[in-house]
Amino acid sequence: MRPLLASMFAILISVPAAHAQPVVLKVAHFLPVASAAHSKMIVPWCDKIESESQGQLKCQIYPAMQLGGNPSQLFGQARDGIADIVWTLPGYTPGRFPISEVFELPFVATTHQASSRALWDFTQQYAKSEFAGVKPIATWVNGPNYLHMRNKQVKTMEDLRGMKIRAPSRLSNELLTKLGASAMGMPLPQAVESYSKGVIDAALLPWEVIPGVKLHELSQYHAETAGPRMLATSTMIFVMNQKKYDSLPDELKKVIDANSGSDTSAWVAARFEEADKAGRKAAVDRGNTVYEISEDEMKRWTEATSSIRQEWIDAVGKKGADGQALYDAAISLVDKYSR
Repeated sequence: MRPLLASMFAILISVPAAHAQPVVLKVAHFLPVASAAHSKMIVPWCDKIESESQGQLKCQIYPAMQLGGNPSQLFGQARDGIADIVWTLPGYTPGRFPISEVFELPFVATTHQASSRALWDFTQQYAKSEFAGVKPIATWVNGPNYLHMRNKQVKTMEDLRGMKIRAPSRLSNELLTKLGASAMGMPLPQAVESYSKGVIDAALLPWEVIPGVKLHELSQYHAETAGPRMLATSTMIFVMNQKKYDSLPDELKKVIDANSGSDTSAWVAARFEEADKAGRKAAVDRGNTVYEISEDEMKRWTEATSSIRQEWIDAVGKKGADGQALYDAAISLVDKYSR
């Protein structure tokens, strides 16, 4: 009898992991399920960790702020454990990410993947304090933010005067103001409603969001900008509540770790790059006018907005950091990965 009991006990202790209850992660974001971010990035990432954990990690995704609140509160929801993981834009909470904000300065970012790898390295080296309470999974920049207009074509700075234009972040607000427009900072869901009602005349957005919110159906003109560096972009983050991560068994932490970091940031950026192409195609297929603002005109825009960089450097310096060194580090990392 004793050998039999010993054998049964050995079997019981050898297989509990296989029958353990899966860990269900609450994943929140602010866009509808039709968005590229939901279908091309969040769902595949969740599928990947479920497969690699043999079903021990699962996601319950809450799109369109289904956990309550507004987009500016998403980072706090992850930090405070209301959600386990969130995707959001740091620019929705002005002043919360003063160091990593450098990547949103005009004419810093180049391509999706290169700039996203640079952003990951930069945040790990210089901006870890901005992520207290969360574990970064990926950090990236979306595609170039272009001007999408309801019914007025913009080709010069003079054309921007008096126009009410949505901006996604504090620095984008400054950019538009320097160019002579009336900047209206607001999260995307609010911007789409304002755009449809004619409260704003245009929006500064990447192509990838256009189909998901049907902005191409409300627009006539789309102005792209020439040059190797983006006029504007937004930093994006995919972060996990630190306590939730710490509570995981080591083998599940390894799955999260294997799907975090520089390579994951570049993978996400590639998904957004593909979505940019699809968004542009949607506008072209509808018959909208898509055109490029000339390089000569872009030189004027560069000169008009050059003071924003020094203002950022000075503002960071007042908080005790070396703004010039941080700016130089960001540019150096972008250049390194852009070669």
